[in-house]
Amino acid sequence: MILEKIKEANDVKQLSLSECEQLAQEIRDFLIRSLSETGGHLASNLGVVELTIALHRFLHFPEDKLVWDVGHQAYTHKILTGRKEQFATLRKTGGLSGFPKRKESDCDAFDTGHSSTSISAGLGLVQARDLKGEDYQVVSVIGDGALTGGMAYEALNNAAELKKNFIIILNDNEMSITRNVGGMSSYLDHIRTAAPYTELKMGVTNALKKIPKVGDGMVDALHKTKSSIKQLVIPGMLFENMGLTYLGPVDGHDMRQLGKVLQEAKRKQGPVLIHVLTEKGRGYEPAMRHPARFHGAAPYEIETGLPKSNGNPSYTDIFSTVMRKFGDREPDVVAVSAAMVPGTGLKRFGNMFPDRLFDVGIAEEHAVTFAAGLALGGLRPVVAIYSSFLQRAIDQILHDVCMQNLPVVFAVDRAGLVGSDGETHHGCFDLSYLSMMPNMTVMAPKNKWELSDMMKFAIRQNGPVAIRYPRGEAYTELEEYRAPIEMGKAEVLEKGKEIAILAVGNMVRTAVQVTENLRKKGYEPTLVNMRFVKPLDTELLDIIKEDHSLIVTMEENVKSGGFGEQVMTYYGSRMHGPAVRIVAIEDRFVPHGSVEDLMRQQQMDSDSVTERVLQWQTKVKTK
Repeated sequence: MILEKIKEANDVKQLSLSECEQLAQEIRDFLIRSLSETGGHLASNLGVVELTIALHRFLHFPEDKLVWDVGHQAYTHKILTGRKEQFATLRKTGGLSGFPKRKESDCDAFDTGHSSTSISAGLGLVQARDLKGEDYQVVSVIGDGALTGGMAYEALNNAAELKKNFIIILNDNEMSITRNVGGMSSYLDHIRTAAPYTELKMGVTNALKKIPKVGDGMVDALHKTKSSIKQLVIPGMLFENMGLTYLGPVDGHDMRQLGKVLQEAKRKQGPVLIHVLTEKGRGYEPAMRHPARFHGAAPYEIETGLPKSNGNPSYTDIFSTVMRKFGDREPDVVAVSAAMVPGTGLKRFGNMFPDRLFDVGIAEEHAVTFAAGLALGGLRPVVAIYSSFLQRAIDQILHDVCMQNLPVVFAVDRAGLVGSDGETHHGCFDLSYLSMMPNMTVMAPKNKWELSDMMKFAIRQNGPVAIRYPRGEAYTELEEYRAPIEMGKAEVLEKGKEIAILAVGNMVRTAVQVTENLRKKGYEPTLVNMRFVKPLDTELLDIIKEDHSLIVTMEENVKSGGFGEQVMTYYGSRMHGPAVRIVAIEDRFVPHGSVEDLMRQQQMDSDSVTERVLQWQTKVKTK
């Protein structure tokens, strides 16, 4: 096998072109087998195998810098840089990351996990290279889906001023996670249909050069008028008009073509954009038929592509059902997604009410301000975005929604620790950044029924409301506790004394077990489902302090600026308050791994929390 010859970076340079073509097939077979066991981003990686091999033949690692946008398509890059044997640990606790990580390999130039960053990062590397007088290649790879994000255009605009070489690969597979939307997608469709332009240009150039004496001069004259010719053949010429040299489109599965165009790009001064056409999921029929399903796939059966296990309904499924019912009953309810319609559960709503679902592309900032406009127009927008991605729109939430006190509902999916995608995708900051905003109401459900009730409550409010809920299976216990939702009011699940546990959202599940453990130790703790992080139920806090010496807050969020610190601040502003101890994520980025492992590492699982509470209570008693 050719793949067995690849032990470390740059080994691929020793292979012939035919061996590289065989290597591409072996890598695809390896990825399909390996990810069927571990899960991971399959479709995107199958689409860039030849492109990655061609880049590794062109670049020399680690001296040259290859920057991946998002980074979910870097598996072949990892294989070609000596990490193949670690793939059995992909996305597992302590194992190989599913994204580029500089601490994992010096061949990874930039840590990433969010979209539309690669051109900015690459441009920074280029400027640093030139200022320091160094000599290495920088290549940024960005997907066409990432060009729906405004940051990419900010970087392209800035890159146009470059005088030195910088290569940008536009990996065009007509997809982000699902089919792309918007003007850029339509523009690239026009370019794809104009693909013969490249062959025409090369054919004319070669023919003219064969004319004795005058041929080279005619080629020079042709280059001077190439912009006019391109304007006739390719509509818009956006990239050239921005100041970039455009090369392509090129077949992204033809390594000979890729090698030639990379060498041509290397000779250019200034920024060069190579437009590469690839096929998402290439080489695996289920992934080619259903690329969205295999964007981030759970372990699957190779023969059928079907997942190996189907879990119970998730919080996303519950949200999906609620939104579909809103569609029937509330004609003013509309939904906004940032290129995550299936992932956020909005597909059913969109199928039934296509005119009321707006997919704005990978553009969270625009999504939020667009929703503000919808609200001002008399509609009730629900913005469904993963917690980690909503971070990208903090200014728009604060300035455009909260400052105007607009009725926008934020459905904050994947809140808390999400597991295998790691630090770039954990949603453990939202309670902090949302709670700091005036006019914002912040809620978190304890179980699936409470998510439904909170959505119904939120849609009736006249200001912004954020409801954050976790990834994965919805909690189905505590069905008997379903008191009506009242603004800023918590729900007491068990009334006790001495120790009070105040839990937020998904941590109620853990708190139930902690309460049972404490009872076995002879305590009678009070258990509260807080429901609201903002506004705080200060009336309840005042009642609890009368007969509880220890208050323990539990949240799946960073400690800094979170729910626990708000409780501590409230009690700290009053004389002789109870001792407050916080169970939350410490001031660090949490790596990838199973949620269960990560909760244990953070001492946030039920056994760890029980032990901590007992230690805290002992210290409180001895004071």
